[in-house]
Amino acid sequence: MKLYLRYISILFKSQMEYRTSFILLSIGQFFVPFLVFVSIFLFFQRFPNIAGWSLYEVALCYSVVHIAFSLSECFARGFDSFSSLIINGDFDRILVRPRTTILQVLGSKFEFTRIGRLAQSIIVLIFSLVNINIAWDPYKAITLILMIISGIFIFAGIYMLGATLCFWTIEGIEVVNIFTDGGREMTQYPLSIYKEWVRKFFTFVIPFGTVNYLPLMFVLDKAQENKLIYMFAPLLGMLFIIPCILIWTLGVKHYKSTGS
Repeated sequence: MKLYLRYISILFKSQMEYRTSFILLSIGQFFVPFLVFVSIFLFFQRFPNIAGWSLYEVALCYSVVHIAFSLSECFARGFDSFSSLIINGDFDRILVRPRTTILQVLGSKFEFTRIGRLAQSIIVLIFSLVNINIAWDPYKAITLILMIISGIFIFAGIYMLGATLCFWTIEGIEVVNIFTDGGREMTQYPLSIYKEWVRKFFTFVIPFGTVNYLPLMFVLDKAQENKLIYMFAPLLGMLFIIPCILIWTLGVKHYKSTGS
């Protein structure tokens, strides 16, 4: 952990050397998802609800997913840009260092400009919570926190799978964005509005349903039965990182050095 924090400190200082660029990029990261939320807001000006979900409930769903995505983009960016380490032969240096490859790749790059997206998502979260009448208790508060943490694990796991493919393809492949950007766009709405096969895929294969839809059913008191399953769903989503780590380990074993 000490080494990881050291990575964060060094890269943060390096990015702050260009403060104007940092500020402008952060502002851009604020307004891009903001325009997406504006489109959702305008949609609900025409329709009172979507499949029984109100604007504020969808806003809560939206904010949780975007908070998780912004944090994963910031702290797991090393895996998202991993192909450059393969192309330049820098992964060879990582292999000879006395630290795990996962820690070193995580620490190779951070995108602190994602603070703009994070700030916008937190504003939407506050906006939704202020306008929803939720009977809060410690279990619901913990579930909401676990939803965000679970989302970070899932997005980071997808980045890790995409990076693992680079051991065979060298370059990163765009199909991974279907599950990162595409998954983010789809799960900013409750999964119940989609067809059954979509709900099953994003629950049992890529478990985004454990981030927003299932635990939201518990937080919003929409679940009449099996409330414990809905409450603990985020913990099940976190388990997605385990096969991702195993696949990454397999990829590392099959890596062929550049010889440089």
